[in-house]
Amino acid sequence: MGNNHERIHQRRRFLQDSFCGFGSLALSVMLRDEQAHAARGNPLASKPAHHPAKAKSVIFLFMSGGPSHLETFDPKPLLNELEGQQRPAEFGEAKYQRIKPDAKLLGVRRKFKPSGECGLPVSDLFPHTAQCMDDIAVIRSCYGDKVVHSAAQYELFSGRTFPGFPSMGSWVTFGLGSESDSLPSYVVLPDPVGALEAGQPMYDNGFLPAAFQPTMLRPGETPVRNLNLPKGVTAAERRETIALIQALNEANASPNDDELNARISAYDLAFKMQTQAPEVFDISGESKATLDLYGVGKQPTDDYARRCLLARRMVERGVRFSVVVSGGGPAADQWDAHSDIEENHIRKASQTDQPVAGLLKDLKQRGLLDSTLVLWGGEFGRSPEAQGSKGRDHHNVGFTMWMAGGGIKGGQAVGATDGIGLRAVEERHHFRDIHVTILNQLGLDQDELSFPHLGRNERLTLVHGEVIKKIV
Repeated sequence: MGNNHERIHQRRRFLQDSFCGFGSLALSVMLRDEQAHAARGNPLASKPAHHPAKAKSVIFLFMSGGPSHLETFDPKPLLNELEGQQRPAEFGEAKYQRIKPDAKLLGVRRKFKPSGECGLPVSDLFPHTAQCMDDIAVIRSCYGDKVVHSAAQYELFSGRTFPGFPSMGSWVTFGLGSESDSLPSYVVLPDPVGALEAGQPMYDNGFLPAAFQPTMLRPGETPVRNLNLPKGVTAAERRETIALIQALNEANASPNDDELNARISAYDLAFKMQTQAPEVFDISGESKATLDLYGVGKQPTDDYARRCLLARRMVERGVRFSVVVSGGGPAADQWDAHSDIEENHIRKASQTDQPVAGLLKDLKQRGLLDSTLVLWGGEFGRSPEAQGSKGRDHHNVGFTMWMAGGGIKGGQAVGATDGIGLRAVEERHHFRDIHVTILNQLGLDQDELSFPHLGRNERLTLVHGEVIKKIV
């Protein structure tokens, strides 16, 4: 594999210096064919990083719908002082989906207190996460380009505001491959309530080879169907069946047939999962102390706790990128608090706070947090103005995300929004900076991690991002 990739790289440099216009389109086709041919052996074979890495895997705790920075990790006393008034002119203008021009500022009902040795203020929504703040770096100055769910979700995952581009999970597995030959390299654990506005395309591989698409696990207690061998079928018999299917597929395969090549690999992976991986999805062997740590077996934490625990079990076994989704279906079942910020966020935090903290604590006590980068956040935040009398609207120009593990320096907050949380004003960090920081911790360079598509080398970041240096 290494020689193939080096040969591709040298040919790319030569041809790029020689062609332009339609020649570059031809180059794209030639290189894609050559990469597909090189990948026929095992496209998910582990690959070396571009530079020394701090992390080797990522778990993204995706709080879909837009958790409020104001009620969680970014306290704004001034907002309470100004409650019931219109936004003062010195804070400038803002555009919202549904908030009327004469809307009034809405104060925060949550209480914040210093947490951990670092003393970072955390909302009382998160008493369990508050215990982990010495490992968490809070980024209070995030912003994105879109204020509608679907476009913002695409940008969060792919760096673009429309579908068709690879997600960060696909880019990471394309760059590093997998450390497991019996589990998928990139998995999504969706919320059982339902799909999100951007749908599956936000997680997808886009124009990257199909081998780098996500594996969507089923919500509930059976994340993978048909994982065990059927009654009366031996492993040897199943291997013979797979070998026959492989032979028939390969008889019709070509280096250009990306989908068929991915299907061939999928049959082989499915067989390995049936014979080697069923125990990964069976959490009955976990100790009672571990189950209690996550909140498995009680409400309202059981569902998200199970999925966070599965993410840890998969990281242990070499899964490269996991997305654990909180929220799905109607707005009220997401962190999308249009009508009542208090009711919505109390409910969503009660479902996720203990499982998230349990994951961080479990990774740490097992020695896995150092090599696992954990990202928490949604596609935007919530507005300082009220929507109706008790809700908050979408808000993309200033909100909070956090990172932990994987070489991240915890116990600090970077960046800031203004006095009412309207917009990021200090050390502003676009989604692309989040992406580049993740790549950096994994030992990947945003320019080196590229793929020829329609005549140009595409990458995760449309515009160059900057590593958030204070936290690495």
